[in-house]
Amino acid sequence: MNERVEITAKQVLAKSWGTLTRWSFRLQRRNGDWQQQVRETYDRGDGAATLLYNPEKATVVLTRQFRFPAYFNAEPGYLLEVCAGKLDGDDPVTCAKKEAEEETGYRVSDVRLVFPRTYMSPGSVTERLWLFVGRYDAAAKVSEGGGHVEEGEDIEVIEMPFAEAMRLVGTGEIRDGKTIMLLQYAALNGLL
Repeated sequence: MNERVEITAKQVLAKSWGTLTRWSFRLQRRNGDWQQQVRETYDRGDGAATLLYNPEKATVVLTRQFRFPAYFNAEPGYLLEVCAGKLDGDDPVTCAKKEAEEETGYRVSDVRLVFPRTYMSPGSVTERLWLFVGRYDAAAKVSEGGGHVEEGEDIEVIEMPFAEAMRLVGTGEIRDGKTIMLLQYAALNGLL
């Protein structure tokens, strides 16, 4: 894949919800010298995320759910986010539509890809996210949403004014990277 990288060892440390692997490799530096390095990667698969927006009402639909890593960092653990999920064998468009309906209850017929294959934490997490925007209206509401209990999901669906969502980005109350990117995309591109 890259002639400046030579894998020398691989050790799977844990395999449960995802796979934690320790890699040893040689990396050719810019000056031509080779350096031995060790890194760990966490692989849980790729995903898709969608900002649902309604330009007529100037609103967005976000979700609030418990995230253990945020709790681990001595925060309450509940984050405001766009709807998202793992591809699990689906293509990104199918996943984006499916997760929007499962999590928010809105069936969106058209989503538009705005950021393909983004990394949220490339220093250790292999996950790539395809980020979409999709229009919704009252007629698109087909269920209450909330996710799947058997997957540990307990998702609160929140429709809010776009201006309020942007205010929450500014105050730090919205701190999920994919959500911030999509809200800023909407602002910069005049979606709302």
